Amino acid sequence: MERVIGIDLGTTNSCVAIVDDDGVPQVIPNRGGYKTTPSIVAITEAGRRLVGHIAKRQAITNAENTVYTAKRLIGRKWDSAPVRSARQSVSYTIEEGPHGDVRIRLRDQAYSVQEISAMILQEMKLVAEEAYPGETISRAVITVPAYFNDGQRQATKDAGQIAGLEVIRIINEPTAAALAYGYGKSLNKMVAVFDLGGGTFDISILEIGEGGVFKVVATAGDTFLGGEDFDLRIMDWLIDGFKKEHGVDLRQDRMALQRLKDAAEKAKCELSAVSEVDINLPFIISHGPTNEALHLQRQIDRATVENLCADLVQRCIEICQGTLKDAQLGAAEIDEVVLVGGMTRMPAVQKACAAFFKREPSKGVHPDEVVAVGAAIQGKALTDEHEDLILLDVTPHALGLLTAGNNFDELIAQNTTVPTSATKTFTTSRDQQTAVKILVMQREGTENQLLGEFLLTGLRSAPKGQVEIEVTFAIDSDGIVSVSAKDTETGLEQSIQVTASSGLTQEEIGQMMESAEEYMIERKESDELEGAKQQAEKLVSEVEKLFPQVEAVVSSSDFGREALAKARDVIVKTKDAIERRDAAQLKEQGEALSRTLKMFKGVASRPS
Repeated sequence: MERVIGIDLGTTNSCVAIVDDDGVPQVIPNRGGYKTTPSIVAITEAGRRLVGHIAKRQAITNAENTVYTAKRLIGRKWDSAPVRSARQSVSYTIEEGPHGDVRIRLRDQAYSVQEISAMILQEMKLVAEEAYPGETISRAVITVPAYFNDGQRQATKDAGQIAGLEVIRIINEPTAAALAYGYGKSLNKMVAVFDLGGGTFDISILEIGEGGVFKVVATAGDTFLGGEDFDLRIMDWLIDGFKKEHGVDLRQDRMALQRLKDAAEKAKCELSAVSEVDINLPFIISHGPTNEALHLQRQIDRATVENLCADLVQRCIEICQGTLKDAQLGAAEIDEVVLVGGMTRMPAVQKACAAFFKREPSKGVHPDEVVAVGAAIQGKALTDEHEDLILLDVTPHALGLLTAGNNFDELIAQNTTVPTSATKTFTTSRDQQTAVKILVMQREGTENQLLGEFLLTGLRSAPKGQVEIEVTFAIDSDGIVSVSAKDTETGLEQSIQVTASSGLTQEEIGQMMESAEEYMIERKESDELEGAKQQAEKLVSEVEKLFPQVEAVVSSSDFGREALAKARDVIVKTKDAIERRDAAQLKEQGEALSRTLKMFKGVASRPS
């Protein structure tokens, strides 16, 4: 059976996990041994793509062409408030796409957010394939914030498709965390998953029952509330202080912004363990007619950061209050609070969470890895008929119709368990009306978003209010929405399957898939070449070390001198192949070098 990986496509870091052959879920470390990979993509001056740690290391010197926090932009419209906010704070260029979507300019090319996300997903795919040599891994469960809307979920699916993955399920991050928390245990608990990551906040209430049943009771969140916002508060504090001291606005310098971002994030993390930290950024900017180098030196303490970010923490608690109310539960009825996401390491967040739920949160799961582990468990459950796990999730947003007077008429409430369906009867609003337009809407907070529309025509002509139209909404377990409308008297019916748009056409997705596939071929060839190069360099070094010893033993005979000449020739040809990056020649000379080394070791081991 082909393996299914679970991927937590995070705002700050991403993680990949799998359920091994013994049924044990585990995180797969990347080549550097790290269990998480920074969700960062860069394009170098030479046009080379960098992903993860290597992209993060060069971010300051290549700030304009390094993308971070792309997840905050995925599936969003160019004119949306979050995108306007991001344009003011990131060091790279955000442009309007051809469909009113978001594009990111790197070097001379504009990339869709889905393409950037696909580059990170490809990296996760490669991490998994390197852990299982000879296997092609093409199926995945990918997690998203519980409060992501249909457009954001579809955009994430498209990113998976571009990356060469069959996304067999999109699963909510807090739900995935709960699966990992309860997997293999006999529990009967009401659990709150408090998930504050780099870019988003979710709170989900789940009922975990015996027999592997996980039922989501209620979920809510904010897709633009996370660690990035905490970093920005520290950045603003540093920038405002510097401006007051020197009269210079650091927001105008992209490299300075990137250095400030790194320093703010580092300070925030350190302040979870210590009470104060020094921030030193020498030569942050040159200023004035003489280009005088200015330095930033500030000390910041935990209390200052907590004060700067108090409203962000409070926002999380307010969302928790609303979710408990939706679930019709009191804080005392929650048996366990599970903390997920790197920001939950902040003492102020833990303190606020404990105060609200009136209990110390559980620290029994790894906040950075648990979501990927849960996704892998769901992947196993979906593909293994022997896996005894039942997941009952909910729709995070209310669904309904836009009726006369621009009113939202709800058919399916937020937090309704899926799959589900609901039917409601409406009447015509005008005399002799022979057609009605059905506008399918999704309510997100106080905003209404159009998901799709269709026309029901051929209605009998009658005074207003006398033609009854029965509208049915249905959501399947994959979250696909179907809507039908029927004239109750004539039986005339029309329907639509609502397919959310991510802002890309199928043609664009196809072209991006081809480009991604070409990159993967080039990347694998490059990795193979690099491996062959390293192996050849190691063999050359070992042969050269043994040369004096072997020469002393065999140089007195014609056969020995001939063997030494051949060895020198092999070394010269290998070094030439390394220089020219000739994979075929490297392979050939590598085999010759291996034979030479074997012979040299045999000679060197003879008794003198």
